[in-house]
Order: sequence, then C-alpha cells, then structure tokens
Amino acid sequence: MEWSFRSAEELLAALRAGEVTSVELTEEAIARIERDDKAINAICVPDFDRARDAAREADQARARGEDRPLLGVPITVKESYNVAGLPTTWGMPAFEDYVPAEDALQIARVKEAGAVVLGKTNVPLMLADLQSFNDIYGTTNNPWDHGRSPGGSSGGSAAALAAGFGALSLGSDIGGSLRNPAHFCGVYSHKPTHGLVAPRGHVPPPAPALPSDRDLSVVGPMARTARDLSLLLDVMAGPDPLSLGVAFELNLKPARHERLADFSAIFATVPGPINGTPRSKPPSTRASRSQWS
Repeated sequence: MEWSFRSAEELLAALRAGEVTSVELTEEAIARIERDDKAINAICVPDFDRARDAAREADQARARGEDRPLLGVPITVKESYNVAGLPTTWGMPAFEDYVPAEDALQIARVKEAGAVVLGKTNVPLMLADLQSFNDIYGTTNNPWDHGRSPGGSSGGSAAALAAGFGALSLGSDIGGSLRNPAHFCGVYSHKPTHGLVAPRGHVPPPAPALPSDRDLSVVGPMARTARDLSLLLDVMAGPDPLSLGVAFELNLKPARHERLADFSAIFATVPGPINGTPRSKPPSTRASRSQWS
C-alpha cells in the first residue's frame, strides 16, 4: 500500500493500529524524493540518515507504549529554520557554509512530538519573493507543472507536500509566504495569530537565535488537509520558555448563536452617482436591519 499521500491523521491511525511502521513510511518517502525530486527540487537539504534513525526510534517508542502527537510521521521543514548540523542560508551564498549548533524552538517541538524530519525545503533569497529560487540550491518547480512556480517563500514546503514528500511541513509568512505557495500547489497552510507560535531559531544567518517579537512575521504549519493544520499547530503553539511566557489561548470563545437565522445583518444605502450619472432623487441613508431566515 502506498502511504505518501495519506493525511497525517491517517498515518497516525495506521501507526497506532500496527498497519505500518515509521521505518516503512520514511523509506517510502525517501524513495519518492530520490525518484521525483530531481525534476521538482523541493528538498534542498536532505537529512535521510538521521531520518532513518528517528524512524527506528519512533517505532521503538511505540513498541514501549508511547503515543506522542506526531510519533513516526515523516515531515519536512523550511530551509530558514535552524536545524542542528544542517546549513541555514536563507538562500544567501555568503552563508552557504553556515551551520547552526542547535535546533530552532519549533524544530525541537516537532521532534519532541515524535516527527521524523526528512530534510529542509527550498526558499528564495532572504525569503523575499513569490517564487523559490536562490543561487545555492537553484529553482523549485511546481509538482503539477514543472514549467511553473510553486510560489514563495515557502515554495519548497508546498511543493514537497503536493509531491508526497512527507505529510506535514513547517513554513513561515510575513506577506503571503505560507498562503501563496499553498494556493499555487493545492495544499493547505495557516498564518497563525501574531504571538501564537514562538519563532526563536527562525532567523537569518548569522544572527543569534534569541526570543523575538517581529511585527507581522510568523511561523506556521503546512499540510495536505485542514485537519492536519490543526494537528501541527497544536504542537507548534505556545510561549517561548525563554520569554515572559505570554501567549494566546488556543480555545475559541463559544459562538454567539447556534443557528444562521439567529444572526442579523445591517445594510446601509448611501447617496451617490451610478456609473458617473447623478441620482435624480437620492435614496434614504437610513440603515435598515435585515433578519436572515
């Protein structure tokens, strides 16, 4: 059975039921990357040896009775996240050899949750474009049409998801970098509320990985289903332990009403020209209340 396009929820259910092992999922994902990524170029920094080790450890943990939120699920992460032992360049040739010594906070969290990190996904220079090309790793192509772009700046992650290279991915966004590539590649992403997901370690080299509170810029989840976004966001969300511990609650307030008919809308008409022609008799500007039924 091929698992590469199953949701993370489905993979977790199969792992819990003993229908598949993390080693099997990981080997299938690696084989697909080695076969298909030459034309797509989504995985710019593979980490297959450590992924295999992590998959074996996940299977051993499950055999001991452990059941963590992402235990055994293969994922990818955007190149811009610090991963200990792997280069973090943000597509800048001057930092081609920069290798951080520790994981970004979100990398540590997904690993603690049991995820198997297959490698890092391609980005544009400084994450500052609506496509995904840089002079170090080249161009990432859209899996649906190799002559088109997967978007940016999380284009490598979106392309990886669309191509079946792991069930989840970590991206980032300031002006569309999660949302644009998800749209281009037909997958899902979520730009979290500012402050909900701590970004420490998602920083251009050689800046130190310190707690930060950058306006508009966030890190967030990517997946092939909307429900999987929630699964990954639950792992990523929460305060940075090195900060003051301030964070948003994940629980939404109860809905104001349970039925559509209980909501009302306000409509207002304003005098003005129609297609450049003045109205002969301006309508009333009084707001009217309309009840949906």
